[in-house]
Amino acid sequence: MRCPFCTAVETKVIDSRLASDGQQVRRRRQCIECNERFTTYETVDLDLPHIIKRDGKRDSFNIDKLRAGILRALEKRPVGADAVEVMINRLLRRVRAQGDREMTSRMMGEWVMEELREIDQVAYVRFASVYRSFQDVNAFREEVERLQKQLSPEMIERQLSLLPDDDKT
Repeated sequence: MRCPFCTAVETKVIDSRLASDGQQVRRRRQCIECNERFTTYETVDLDLPHIIKRDGKRDSFNIDKLRAGILRALEKRPVGADAVEVMINRLLRRVRAQGDREMTSRMMGEWVMEELREIDQVAYVRFASVYRSFQDVNAFREEVERLQKQLSPEMIERQLSLLPDDDKT
């Protein structure tokens, strides 16, 4: 591993730990030349399936697109970056466990909506509105009604509040 400060080739590992739900190894390194310290992350590089789009085109799986779509839905919502990374890791495990060389964008979208429904109802409806191409207010209303029927009391309790509770202040 090259030093990002002086580009020397020799570095040593000072500390190693599991990170991201055990999906990565975090390593603290120190350059032998300049003594600067830096962190690297090591992940398993597995082939992810190609995504078959609605129009039949095939694209390589792009984790950045997945993350961008989730973050767009969660914009200005009280969901932390750690929760987002855990969600993405769960989705990637599910994709890998499927073991297929290809999967439809429809399946991936449904999985993302399942994850968002568990974390934040507003983000779920935002994502669904784009994913399902809502054309009018009635489509929103129908989706919200469907969501309300599907939520268990435990799921409702786990939802993050946008405003702090009055009795806690």
